[in-house]
Amino acid sequence: MTRLRKMMLEELQRRNYAHDTTRSYIRTVEDFARHFNCPPDRLGPRHIREYQAMLFHKRKMSAGSVAVCLAALRFFYCKTLRRAWSIEDTPYPKKDHRLPQILSKQEVERLINAASTTFHRTMLMTLYATGARNAEVTRLKFSDFDKQRMVVHILGGKGRRDRDVMLSSKLLEELREHWRRLRRSPRVWLFPGKINHCGNQPIDTKTVWHACSRAARRAGLQKRVHPHTLRHCFATHLLEAGTDLRTIQLLLGHNDLKETVKYLHLSERHLHAASSPLDSLSLEGQSPHEK
Repeated sequence: MTRLRKMMLEELQRRNYAHDTTRSYIRTVEDFARHFNCPPDRLGPRHIREYQAMLFHKRKMSAGSVAVCLAALRFFYCKTLRRAWSIEDTPYPKKDHRLPQILSKQEVERLINAASTTFHRTMLMTLYATGARNAEVTRLKFSDFDKQRMVVHILGGKGRRDRDVMLSSKLLEELREHWRRLRRSPRVWLFPGKINHCGNQPIDTKTVWHACSRAARRAGLQKRVHPHTLRHCFATHLLEAGTDLRTIQLLLGHNDLKETVKYLHLSERHLHAASSPLDSLSLEGQSPHEK
């Protein structure tokens, strides 16, 4: 471990940053240094601007992903090296506000039924049944499922916040079969990693990502499907079934209700609640110049 890496890691740990954030920040600074083939403490604002442009134009990263990279570099220079950081010299990119793609319930059924293995099927069912994030699902343990109260405890979510979500009866039946299938596993992690899923560590987020994309291809879905898609489907389908926004906010673990309001734009029930003003006009069958 290099001196700079150790300094940054200690600073992140001292401030109690989440494990995934710590790993992401360290990787970003390493990639930044590797891009210029130079120790990061010898690089400055000009290099940061060049790196930012490269992330957009060559790697085609989204504005949100580039902003995370800038946050990592800002932490390194401000907190680790104690240097000044100019927002004017290295501005955060303006984010695109795009609505996520949503699968219908029928498409979710096709996706789950198209899973390439029973392990992946259980994984997809868990994503959709709980609305959990990719990283949250990978860290689930069997002990997080409360069969008496029919609740799933999602521990250490985004912002280190715990929350409870409902435990689907269908998911519970699937998990009982899943438990029996994990004969050689220590059966601590819900989704253990390594060959034959018998390791004592959980799977990584890439495994969940590939399970989603592979099932989408097998199901013949034209939409791009990733783990967060099922989280969006969970929220939108609950809203369409009449669940109020405040409850959905708590189930998703959103800090601000504004994050949850976007699902109003995705809900067919709310889209169809109002009719277009065109429908109220009495129009002739043809325009005058066509008669």
